[in-house]
Amino acid sequence: MYANADLHCHSVVSDGTLTPEVLAARAHANGVDLWALTDHDEVGGQARALAAAQALGMAYITGVEISVTFAGTTVHIVGLGFDPTDPQMVQGLAATRGGRLERARDMAGQLAAVGIAGAYEGALRYVGNPELVSRTHFARFLVEAGVCRDTSEVFRKYLVEGKPGYVPHRWAALGDAVRWITEAGGVAVIAHPARYRFTPNEEFALFSEFQQHGGRGVEVVTGSHSASEAVRYADLARELGLAASRGSDFHSPDESHTDLGILPPLPADLTPAWDLVAAHIHPGR
Repeated sequence: MYANADLHCHSVVSDGTLTPEVLAARAHANGVDLWALTDHDEVGGQARALAAAQALGMAYITGVEISVTFAGTTVHIVGLGFDPTDPQMVQGLAATRGGRLERARDMAGQLAAVGIAGAYEGALRYVGNPELVSRTHFARFLVEAGVCRDTSEVFRKYLVEGKPGYVPHRWAALGDAVRWITEAGGVAVIAHPARYRFTPNEEFALFSEFQQHGGRGVEVVTGSHSASEAVRYADLARELGLAASRGSDFHSPDESHTDLGILPPLPADLTPAWDLVAAHIHPGR
């Protein structure tokens, strides 16, 4: 039904650089006919995104990307088609966001110890929502300060495990995130699975536990997947009976490799994740 669905992107409400309204216009200009804003651990941009999409005649479905800790790794679970006012969802996301400011101060302290001063204040300049200060905001500061040429260099030299500025944060449990989404009427999707670099046993455990908790989808076509990775996760979706999702994971015109709506199609034999919550799609006016 939808020829160009993009169900993964970020606005200034989390760690993107564009407003929900500008993102909607960009998606529409690129031919997106079903769109979702999926800010990290935050649904505060949903009303604006819906209004902007409908003003352009573009169908919209609610979205969020929830950070969870699994096997010592941060994994992202996208929720689609849920009620963004659901109290359990709102409270759970607030708790997940809770430790970010303390973590940010610790990150800045590590950077100061290697001679990079002012990182906390510098990162906050890039934050639309102080509750959601993240490594991305620190990376933008390090580029602005001339410490690194671009954010790719930042994540080679800083802010990753074993490098200055890396501070782990314990996020939600996988089961909690899936439950918040499903009990609010939505469908839970494992985001960009190729990024996690799990062993085969760890990946099997992730998908098994995800499905046991009620998770029903996986991102097959996404900005960080190569063509061969898309094929691999299409095969896994078939094997496990999972629906498939599609999204650019767009953050910024200056940083993102894949623009909104500029993605290969899903394989025709897979069930699109949005079909599972079709009743919750807001049609374009």
